[in-house]
Amino acid sequence: MIARDLAPRLTEAAQKWPSITLTGPRQSGKTTLCRALFPQHAYQTLEAPDVRAFAAEDPRAFLNTFSHGAILDEVQRAPDLLSYLQGIIDADPAPGRWILTGSQNFSLLESVSQSLAGRTRVFNLLPLTRSETIRFSQHPDTLDECLFAGSYPRIFDDNLDPADWLGSYVATYIERDVRMISNVSDLAIFQRFVALCAGRTAQLLNYSSLAGDCGISQPTARAWLSILETSFLVFRLPAFYANIRKRLVKMPKLHFYDTGLVCWLLGIRSPEQLRSHPLRGPIFETWVVSEIAKHRANRGEANGLSFYRDKNGAEADLIVQRPSGNLLVEAKSAETASSNLFDSGKRVLRHLARSPDRCSAAVVYGGDQHQSRGGYRLVPWKELHEWYEPPTA
Repeated sequence: MIARDLAPRLTEAAQKWPSITLTGPRQSGKTTLCRALFPQHAYQTLEAPDVRAFAAEDPRAFLNTFSHGAILDEVQRAPDLLSYLQGIIDADPAPGRWILTGSQNFSLLESVSQSLAGRTRVFNLLPLTRSETIRFSQHPDTLDECLFAGSYPRIFDDNLDPADWLGSYVATYIERDVRMISNVSDLAIFQRFVALCAGRTAQLLNYSSLAGDCGISQPTARAWLSILETSFLVFRLPAFYANIRKRLVKMPKLHFYDTGLVCWLLGIRSPEQLRSHPLRGPIFETWVVSEIAKHRANRGEANGLSFYRDKNGAEADLIVQRPSGNLLVEAKSAETASSNLFDSGKRVLRHLARSPDRCSAAVVYGGDQHQSRGGYRLVPWKELHEWYEPPTA
């Protein structure tokens, strides 16, 4: 197991809170991380039918078997259990006794908010950042290999073929998790919906177009997208809003947390195929945005991200709002450093920068040279994790 960037925050919280709740997408490494950080805790997963039945039929007896606390995995499978855990925590609020994990954000957090409000600290473990990926002995070295492999730990831990593993991952998600989260009657149409979302990564989220292409209603498209968000597969990047005299686009952009999953859904089965794919640029943009989003999530900074686009065509892929001023980030998959990489962002920079010290800008690109031009920094893709350091306040 490699060190995860979220680990220090988990161990710190376990010294103060009676319960820790760790949620995130399936196979993001939640169980592995918890068992490594809390080896003295007993472990029990509620995936097993007999264990789940015991927890559901006699929750008091089930919890009493763990006199010193435990790691309870996939607790969303027995949501009523948390109501009984509330009483145990109130009777003995010693810090760090209970470690809860789950893969479904909505159902888990709904149970937590009802039963354990004020008694548990909630964290999200997302797929690997680049800084975590390179801790594996074998990791992608080229940009196309990085985008194609994605960021799920199992691929690198066992040196698996990304296409094979992601194919199984999608099948498991569609056939199992979706049925648990919502009553989707036609799984084939839902899988087509997921693929259509992959084709729209890094694009404006138009529910009418998405629903029409999939042959479903707009309310269904909204509900199904919420399922993907609940499962930590996608996220919506909101449009930037500020009191400036510009007609700004209001629709959010759609991004995936994992570019390997995007590649598989688009039928890309090798890094060589990705290199000439027409969506390579949007996939790279999603990689840059998701890297920064995951980095901030690991530091407890979940909000403050948006993109800029106005009716006149001025656009910036990402704006990070910070106390020290806005950070404007452009993603360009080109490998050659040229002045036109800065053209789009310069227009936005003029709109946003009221003074030089209130707005900074960078272009993350597919090459390997460092440059500074006209207030912009040119950042090689391999060094995104080293360059980006979000503020601590």
